[in-house]
Amino acid sequence: MKRILPLAAVLLLSSCQLISSFLHDGDVVARAGKEKLYRAEVEAVIPNGISVEDSTKLSAQYIQSWVQDRLFVQVAGKELSKAERDVSRELEDYRRSLLKYRYEQAYVNQRLDTTITQDQYKSYYEAHLDRFGLETPIVKARFMNISPESPNFTVIRKKMSSSKSEDLVEADSLAYTSAMRYTDFGNAWIPAPTLSREFGMDASAFLSALKDGFIEREDGHGGVNIAYVSERMKAGETAPLDYCRPRIKDIILSSRKKALLTGLESDLMMQAKARKEYEIY
Repeated sequence: MKRILPLAAVLLLSSCQLISSFLHDGDVVARAGKEKLYRAEVEAVIPNGISVEDSTKLSAQYIQSWVQDRLFVQVAGKELSKAERDVSRELEDYRRSLLKYRYEQAYVNQRLDTTITQDQYKSYYEAHLDRFGLETPIVKARFMNISPESPNFTVIRKKMSSSKSEDLVEADSLAYTSAMRYTDFGNAWIPAPTLSREFGMDASAFLSALKDGFIEREDGHGGVNIAYVSERMKAGETAPLDYCRPRIKDIILSSRKKALLTGLESDLMMQAKARKEYEIY
């Protein structure tokens, strides 16, 4: 039986074929009013190394977007009043804002001290413990996806729950050749939902299902997901310093950036005043 394509698919195929022809048969690939889009402009936005099919689809999307954009601008130019078409003030405001932003970024990048000592982390953490309540449970865990037929299944499962570093190294080594996936998360705290999603469960159900720190579920593809949770903390508890470290870093660096910019503004005004470069009437 001859297969009949849906009308939308036929139109898309025809459009892609037309675009492909444009891209190879001439310099102009689209026109909107008096404006023209050239092949080189389209080729410049298509990533290297993608398939011909993907290239054709991206080209079609870009051309469609280009035509729509130009048509909107052309219609706006006809329908809006002269005053409404005048965007010079907005453009000038944007230009000034962009120049100011770029200078501020360059100024900060040249002067920002990004070093944060352990004492500074600890000092900020202890002074703001009320800010670090956990919104979701967190865990320290190891995770593995493995075939139950693997000859190393039992050994890895046993050693991944060990507290001995040599056992953990052996588990990692065996899992490298036996498991589809094995992760110990670097002994770092992670949000419980990050792990529970591997089992298709919410964090609460996941933690309730743990037995002696273990949870084991078939993955639906012939393998088994296994996790061992060595430590956990409940939502509402104060998060440990290690877990808060990235957030504290952002806060401290943000504060330093703000101080630099405040100082820049103050210095700029004082220097300009000393040189009599401005007056306020």
